[in-house]
Amino acid sequence: MRPCGLGKLATLRTLEWTRNGVRLINQDEYPHHLSYTLCRNYRQVARAIREMTVRGASAIGVTAAMGIALAAKQSKRTQNKLLMRDIEVAAEEIRATRPTARSLSWAVDRMLKQANEAADNGHDIRTSLVTEALRIADEGIDANRRLGRFGAELIEDGDTILTHCNSKTTVVFGGALEVVTTAISQGKKVKLVATETRPRLQGAKITAYEALSEGIPLTLIVDSAVGIVMSKGMVNKVIVGADRITRRVLINKIGTLTIAIAAKHHGIPFYSAAPITAFDLSEEADNVPIEERDPREVTTIAGRRVAAKGTIVFNPAFDITPLELVTGVITDRGVLSADQIREMKRS
Repeated sequence: MRPCGLGKLATLRTLEWTRNGVRLINQDEYPHHLSYTLCRNYRQVARAIREMTVRGASAIGVTAAMGIALAAKQSKRTQNKLLMRDIEVAAEEIRATRPTARSLSWAVDRMLKQANEAADNGHDIRTSLVTEALRIADEGIDANRRLGRFGAELIEDGDTILTHCNSKTTVVFGGALEVVTTAISQGKKVKLVATETRPRLQGAKITAYEALSEGIPLTLIVDSAVGIVMSKGMVNKVIVGADRITRRVLINKIGTLTIAIAAKHHGIPFYSAAPITAFDLSEEADNVPIEERDPREVTTIAGRRVAAKGTIVFNPAFDITPLELVTGVITDRGVLSADQIREMKRS
Protein backbone atom coordinates (compact mmCIF):
# COMPACT_ATOMS: atom_id res chain seq x y z
CA MET A 1 0.00 0.00 0.00
CA ARG A 2 1.24 3.50 -0.82
CA PRO A 3 -0.14 7.03 -0.54
CA CYS A 4 -2.21 8.30 -3.45
CA GLY A 5 0.00 11.20 -4.47
CA LEU A 6 -1.18 13.40 -7.31
CA GLY A 7 0.03 12.29 -10.72
CA LYS A 8 -1.13 11.10 -14.11
CA LEU A 9 -3.70 8.32 -13.67
CA ALA A 10 -5.28 8.18 -17.11
CA THR A 11 -3.42 5.02 -18.14
CA LEU A 12 -3.65 3.25 -14.78
CA ARG A 13 -5.83 0.15 -15.00
CA THR A 14 -8.37 -0.40 -12.28
CA LEU A 15 -8.21 -4.14 -12.95
CA GLU A 16 -6.13 -6.68 -14.82
CA TRP A 17 -5.78 -10.40 -15.41
CA THR A 18 -2.71 -12.04 -13.88
CA ARG A 19 -1.64 -15.66 -13.71
CA ASN A 20 -2.42 -15.60 -9.97
CA GLY A 21 -5.91 -14.13 -10.26
CA VAL A 22 -7.76 -10.89 -10.97
CA ARG A 23 -5.91 -7.84 -9.62
CA LEU A 24 -8.10 -4.86 -8.69
CA ILE A 25 -7.39 -1.39 -7.38
CA ASN A 26 -9.26 -1.15 -4.08
CA GLN A 27 -11.30 1.98 -4.73
CA ASP A 28 -12.56 2.00 -1.15
CA GLU A 29 -9.08 3.18 -0.14
CA TYR A 30 -9.27 6.36 -2.25
CA PRO A 31 -8.14 9.08 -1.75
CA HIS A 32 -5.75 8.09 1.02
CA HIS A 33 -4.03 5.06 -0.46
CA LEU A 34 -3.45 3.33 -3.76
CA SER A 35 -3.72 -0.34 -2.87
CA TYR A 36 -4.53 -3.51 -4.76
CA THR A 37 -6.67 -6.55 -4.07
CA LEU A 38 -5.89 -9.92 -5.65
CA CYS A 39 -8.95 -12.12 -6.20
CA ARG A 40 -7.65 -15.69 -6.36
CA ASN A 41 -11.00 -17.36 -7.13
CA TYR A 42 -14.37 -16.45 -8.57
CA ARG A 43 -16.02 -16.15 -5.16
CA GLN A 44 -13.54 -13.42 -4.22
CA VAL A 45 -14.33 -11.73 -7.53
CA ALA A 46 -18.04 -11.88 -6.73
CA ARG A 47 -17.39 -10.42 -3.29
CA ALA A 48 -15.30 -7.59 -4.77
CA ILE A 49 -18.14 -6.66 -7.12
CA ARG A 50 -20.82 -6.93 -4.42
CA GLU A 51 -18.82 -4.92 -1.86
CA MET A 52 -17.89 -2.30 -4.48
CA THR A 53 -14.16 -2.82 -4.33
CA VAL A 54 -14.53 -2.34 -8.07
CA ARG A 55 -17.12 0.16 -9.35
CA GLY A 56 -18.46 1.55 -12.58
CA ALA A 57 -20.71 -0.40 -14.92
CA SER A 58 -18.10 -1.23 -17.56
CA ALA A 59 -15.43 -2.15 -15.03
CA ILE A 60 -17.91 -4.45 -13.30
CA GLY A 61 -18.59 -6.20 -16.61
CA VAL A 62 -14.91 -6.81 -17.30
CA THR A 63 -14.36 -8.02 -13.75
CA ALA A 64 -17.28 -10.44 -14.10
CA ALA A 65 -15.84 -11.84 -17.33
CA MET A 66 -12.47 -12.37 -15.68
CA GLY A 67 -14.15 -14.02 -12.71
CA ILE A 68 -15.80 -16.60 -14.97
CA ALA A 69 -12.49 -17.24 -16.75
CA LEU A 70 -10.89 -17.73 -13.34
CA ALA A 71 -13.60 -20.22 -12.34
CA ALA A 72 -12.96 -22.25 -15.48
CA LYS A 73 -9.20 -22.13 -15.04
CA GLN A 74 -9.39 -23.37 -11.46
CA SER A 75 -12.01 -26.08 -12.02
CA LYS A 76 -10.55 -29.57 -11.71
CA ARG A 77 -13.18 -31.10 -13.98
CA THR A 78 -11.83 -33.10 -16.91
CA GLN A 79 -15.12 -33.61 -18.74
CA ASN A 80 -16.55 -30.63 -20.60
CA LYS A 81 -20.07 -31.29 -19.34
CA LEU A 82 -18.94 -31.11 -15.71
CA LEU A 83 -16.68 -28.12 -16.42
CA MET A 84 -19.63 -26.28 -17.95
CA ARG A 85 -21.62 -26.98 -14.82
CA ASP A 86 -18.91 -25.33 -12.69
CA ILE A 87 -18.81 -22.35 -15.06
CA GLU A 88 -22.58 -21.93 -14.89
CA VAL A 89 -22.56 -22.01 -11.09
CA ALA A 90 -19.89 -19.30 -11.02
CA ALA A 91 -21.75 -17.27 -13.63
CA GLU A 92 -25.00 -17.22 -11.64
CA GLU A 93 -23.22 -16.23 -8.42
CA ILE A 94 -21.45 -13.38 -10.19
CA ARG A 95 -24.61 -12.31 -12.02
CA ALA A 96 -26.46 -11.94 -8.71
CA THR A 97 -23.95 -9.53 -7.17
CA ARG A 98 -25.20 -6.29 -8.81
CA PRO A 99 -28.47 -7.15 -10.60
CA THR A 100 -29.13 -3.66 -11.97
CA ALA A 101 -25.88 -3.29 -13.92
CA ARG A 102 -26.45 -4.25 -17.55
CA SER A 103 -22.75 -4.53 -18.43
CA LEU A 104 -22.38 -7.25 -15.81
CA SER A 105 -25.18 -9.48 -17.13
CA TRP A 106 -24.07 -8.75 -20.72
CA ALA A 107 -20.52 -9.92 -19.92
CA VAL A 108 -21.77 -13.05 -18.12
CA ASP A 109 -23.99 -13.97 -21.09
CA ARG A 110 -21.15 -13.41 -23.53
CA MET A 111 -18.78 -15.61 -21.53
CA LEU A 112 -21.34 -18.43 -21.31
CA LYS A 113 -21.91 -18.22 -25.05
CA GLN A 114 -18.16 -18.41 -25.67
CA ALA A 115 -17.85 -21.44 -23.38
CA ASN A 116 -20.63 -23.27 -25.21
CA GLU A 117 -19.19 -22.44 -28.63
CA ALA A 118 -15.75 -23.64 -27.55
CA ALA A 119 -17.22 -26.90 -26.31
CA ASP A 120 -19.26 -27.42 -29.49
CA ASN A 121 -16.25 -26.77 -31.72
CA GLY A 122 -13.83 -28.93 -29.78
CA HIS A 123 -11.75 -26.01 -28.53
CA ASP A 124 -10.22 -25.75 -25.08
CA ILE A 125 -12.87 -24.04 -22.93
CA ARG A 126 -10.44 -22.61 -20.39
CA THR A 127 -8.17 -20.99 -22.97
CA SER A 128 -11.16 -19.67 -24.90
CA LEU A 129 -12.62 -17.99 -21.81
CA VAL A 130 -9.37 -16.31 -20.80
CA THR A 131 -8.98 -15.00 -24.35
CA GLU A 132 -12.58 -13.76 -24.39
CA ALA A 133 -12.25 -11.96 -21.04
CA LEU A 134 -9.13 -10.15 -22.25
CA ARG A 135 -10.95 -9.27 -25.48
CA ILE A 136 -13.83 -7.77 -23.51
CA ALA A 137 -11.33 -5.66 -21.53
CA ASP A 138 -9.62 -4.38 -24.69
CA GLU A 139 -12.94 -3.66 -26.37
CA GLY A 140 -14.00 -1.69 -23.29
CA ILE A 141 -10.93 0.54 -23.52
CA ASP A 142 -11.45 1.16 -27.24
CA ALA A 143 -15.15 1.88 -26.73
CA ASN A 144 -14.33 4.31 -23.94
CA ARG A 145 -11.92 6.26 -26.16
CA ARG A 146 -14.52 6.53 -28.93
CA LEU A 147 -17.11 7.63 -26.39
CA GLY A 148 -14.73 10.34 -25.20
CA ARG A 149 -14.25 11.68 -28.72
CA PHE A 150 -17.99 11.80 -29.44
CA GLY A 151 -18.69 13.47 -26.11
CA ALA A 152 -15.91 16.03 -26.47
CA GLU A 153 -17.70 17.42 -29.53
CA LEU A 154 -20.47 18.59 -27.18
CA ILE A 155 -18.07 20.45 -24.90
CA GLU A 156 -17.29 24.11 -25.52
CA ASP A 157 -14.26 26.01 -24.33
CA GLY A 158 -15.03 27.41 -20.88
CA ASP A 159 -17.74 24.90 -19.96
CA THR A 160 -18.41 23.95 -16.36
CA ILE A 161 -19.85 20.45 -16.13
CA LEU A 162 -21.77 18.90 -13.26
CA THR A 163 -21.18 15.19 -12.74
CA HIS A 164 -22.66 12.71 -10.30
CA CYS A 165 -21.02 9.58 -8.87
CA ASN A 166 -18.14 7.98 -10.79
CA SER A 167 -18.08 5.83 -13.90
CA LYS A 168 -15.08 4.13 -15.43
CA THR A 169 -13.93 1.35 -17.71
CA THR A 170 -10.79 -0.81 -17.32
CA VAL A 171 -8.63 2.29 -16.96
CA VAL A 172 -9.19 4.87 -14.22
CA PHE A 173 -10.88 7.41 -16.45
CA GLY A 174 -14.12 6.61 -18.24
CA GLY A 175 -17.65 7.80 -18.80
CA ALA A 176 -18.12 11.48 -17.93
CA LEU A 177 -14.46 12.03 -17.06
CA GLU A 178 -13.33 10.51 -20.36
CA VAL A 179 -15.41 13.13 -22.15
CA VAL A 180 -13.86 15.89 -20.06
CA THR A 181 -10.26 14.73 -20.40
CA THR A 182 -10.68 14.29 -24.16
CA ALA A 183 -12.07 17.83 -24.45
CA ILE A 184 -9.14 19.17 -22.42
CA SER A 185 -6.66 17.31 -24.64
CA GLN A 186 -8.21 19.25 -27.54
CA GLY A 187 -7.23 22.50 -25.88
CA LYS A 188 -10.57 23.35 -24.27
CA LYS A 189 -10.70 24.78 -20.76
CA VAL A 190 -13.20 22.81 -18.70
CA LYS A 191 -14.17 22.89 -15.03
CA LEU A 192 -16.09 20.32 -13.00
CA VAL A 193 -18.65 20.45 -10.24
CA ALA A 194 -18.99 17.04 -8.58
CA THR A 195 -21.61 15.86 -6.12
CA GLU A 196 -20.32 14.00 -3.09
CA THR A 197 -22.72 11.16 -4.06
CA ARG A 198 -24.16 9.78 -0.85
CA PRO A 199 -24.15 7.30 0.68
CA ARG A 200 -20.90 5.77 -0.69
CA LEU A 201 -19.32 9.15 -1.51
CA GLN A 202 -17.92 8.09 -4.89
CA GLY A 203 -17.87 11.72 -6.04
CA ALA A 204 -15.92 12.95 -3.04
CA LYS A 205 -13.58 9.98 -2.76
CA ILE A 206 -12.98 9.01 -6.38
CA THR A 207 -14.08 11.67 -8.89
CA ALA A 208 -12.50 14.53 -6.94
CA TYR A 209 -9.23 12.63 -6.56
CA GLU A 210 -9.10 11.65 -10.22
CA ALA A 211 -9.88 15.17 -11.44
CA LEU A 212 -7.29 16.78 -9.17
CA SER A 213 -4.74 14.18 -10.23
CA GLU A 214 -5.23 15.33 -13.82
CA GLY A 215 -5.18 19.02 -12.94
CA ILE A 216 -8.87 19.53 -13.71
CA PRO A 217 -10.43 22.36 -11.65
CA LEU A 218 -13.17 20.85 -9.51
CA THR A 219 -15.68 22.09 -6.95
CA LEU A 220 -17.21 19.49 -4.64
CA ILE A 221 -20.79 19.97 -3.44
CA VAL A 222 -23.23 18.04 -1.29
CA ASP A 223 -25.92 16.28 -3.30
CA SER A 224 -28.64 18.61 -2.08
CA ALA A 225 -26.78 21.69 -3.40
CA VAL A 226 -27.48 20.82 -7.05
CA GLY A 227 -30.51 23.12 -7.26
CA ILE A 228 -28.81 26.24 -5.96
CA VAL A 229 -25.71 25.58 -8.06
CA MET A 230 -27.87 25.50 -11.18
CA SER A 231 -29.94 28.52 -10.15
CA LYS A 232 -26.74 30.56 -9.75
CA GLY A 233 -25.54 29.62 -13.22
CA MET A 234 -22.49 27.78 -11.88
CA VAL A 235 -22.83 24.92 -14.43
CA ASN A 236 -23.92 24.83 -18.05
CA LYS A 237 -23.96 21.08 -18.76
CA VAL A 238 -24.56 17.83 -16.84
CA ILE A 239 -22.86 14.54 -17.73
CA VAL A 240 -23.53 11.40 -15.69
CA GLY A 241 -22.94 7.71 -16.34
CA ALA A 242 -25.47 4.89 -16.72
CA ASP A 243 -25.77 1.36 -15.40
CA ARG A 244 -28.57 0.40 -17.75
CA ILE A 245 -30.48 2.15 -20.51
CA THR A 246 -33.79 0.90 -21.87
CA ARG A 247 -36.03 2.25 -24.63
CA ARG A 248 -37.71 4.57 -22.13
CA VAL A 249 -35.50 5.10 -19.08
CA LEU A 250 -31.97 5.72 -17.88
CA ILE A 251 -30.97 3.78 -14.77
CA ASN A 252 -28.09 5.38 -12.90
CA LYS A 253 -26.85 6.20 -9.40
CA ILE A 254 -29.48 7.29 -6.90
CA GLY A 255 -29.93 11.07 -7.14
CA THR A 256 -29.76 11.13 -10.94
CA LEU A 257 -33.50 11.74 -11.37
CA THR A 258 -33.42 14.74 -9.04
CA ILE A 259 -30.52 16.24 -11.01
CA ALA A 260 -32.28 15.62 -14.33
CA ILE A 261 -35.45 17.36 -13.12
CA ALA A 262 -33.43 20.33 -11.86
CA ALA A 263 -31.52 20.53 -15.15
CA LYS A 264 -34.78 20.49 -17.12
CA HIS A 265 -36.19 23.28 -14.96
CA HIS A 266 -33.10 25.45 -15.46
CA GLY A 267 -32.68 24.70 -19.16
CA ILE A 268 -29.34 22.93 -18.73
CA PRO A 269 -28.45 20.12 -21.18
CA PHE A 270 -28.37 16.75 -19.40
CA TYR A 271 -26.25 13.97 -20.95
CA SER A 272 -25.39 10.42 -20.00
CA ALA A 273 -22.13 8.79 -21.07
CA ALA A 274 -22.31 5.01 -21.42
CA PRO A 275 -21.11 2.31 -23.82
CA ILE A 276 -23.54 0.38 -25.99
CA THR A 277 -23.10 -2.59 -23.64
CA ALA A 278 -25.19 -0.68 -21.06
CA PHE A 279 -28.25 -0.79 -23.33
CA ASP A 280 -31.05 -3.25 -22.62
CA LEU A 281 -33.65 -3.21 -25.39
CA SER A 282 -35.70 -6.17 -24.22
CA GLU A 283 -39.43 -5.75 -23.71
CA GLU A 284 -39.11 -6.42 -19.99
CA ALA A 285 -36.34 -3.87 -19.49
CA ASP A 286 -38.46 -1.45 -17.45
CA ASN A 287 -38.89 -4.19 -14.86
CA VAL A 288 -35.18 -4.21 -14.05
CA PRO A 289 -34.60 -5.03 -10.37
CA ILE A 290 -33.29 -1.99 -8.51
CA GLU A 291 -30.57 -3.01 -6.09
CA GLU A 292 -31.14 -2.12 -2.44
CA ARG A 293 -28.03 -1.99 -0.32
CA ASP A 294 -27.11 -2.38 3.34
CA PRO A 295 -28.87 0.20 5.59
CA ARG A 296 -25.56 0.76 7.38
CA GLU A 297 -24.36 2.71 4.34
CA VAL A 298 -26.89 5.36 5.38
CA THR A 299 -26.88 5.07 9.16
CA THR A 300 -23.09 5.21 9.57
CA ILE A 301 -20.28 7.37 8.22
CA ALA A 302 -16.71 6.03 8.37
CA GLY A 303 -17.96 3.28 10.69
CA ARG A 304 -19.61 5.68 13.16
CA ARG A 305 -23.38 5.64 13.62
CA VAL A 306 -25.08 8.94 12.78
CA ALA A 307 -28.73 7.79 12.86
CA ALA A 308 -30.66 6.66 15.91
CA LYS A 309 -30.82 2.93 16.49
CA GLY A 310 -34.00 1.45 15.11
CA THR A 311 -34.22 3.97 12.25
CA ILE A 312 -35.91 2.42 9.19
CA VAL A 313 -33.79 2.89 6.07
CA PHE A 314 -34.61 2.72 2.36
CA ASN A 315 -31.33 2.54 0.47
CA PRO A 316 -31.81 2.00 -3.28
CA ALA A 317 -28.58 2.17 -5.25
CA PHE A 318 -30.16 3.47 -8.46
CA ASP A 319 -32.64 5.98 -9.85
CA ILE A 320 -34.93 5.56 -12.85
CA THR A 321 -34.88 8.66 -15.07
CA PRO A 322 -37.25 9.00 -18.08
CA LEU A 323 -35.38 9.57 -21.33
CA GLU A 324 -37.58 12.62 -21.93
CA LEU A 325 -35.37 14.38 -19.38
CA VAL A 326 -32.16 13.33 -21.15
CA THR A 327 -30.75 15.58 -23.89
CA GLY A 328 -28.67 12.76 -25.31
CA VAL A 329 -26.74 9.60 -24.47
CA ILE A 330 -23.05 9.70 -25.40
CA THR A 331 -22.02 6.23 -26.58
CA ASP A 332 -19.11 4.64 -28.40
CA ARG A 333 -21.27 4.78 -31.55
CA GLY A 334 -22.24 8.42 -31.30
CA VAL A 335 -24.64 10.65 -29.38
CA LEU A 336 -28.17 9.23 -29.37
CA SER A 337 -31.42 11.04 -28.68
CA ALA A 338 -34.36 9.51 -26.82
CA ASP A 339 -36.18 9.05 -30.15
CA GLN A 340 -33.20 7.24 -31.67
CA ILE A 341 -32.96 4.93 -28.64
CA ARG A 342 -36.64 4.06 -28.89
CA GLU A 343 -36.11 3.06 -32.53
CA MET A 344 -33.00 0.96 -31.91
CA LYS A 345 -33.15 -2.68 -32.93
CA ARG A 346 -32.27 -5.43 -30.55
CA SER A 347 -28.75 -6.72 -31.14
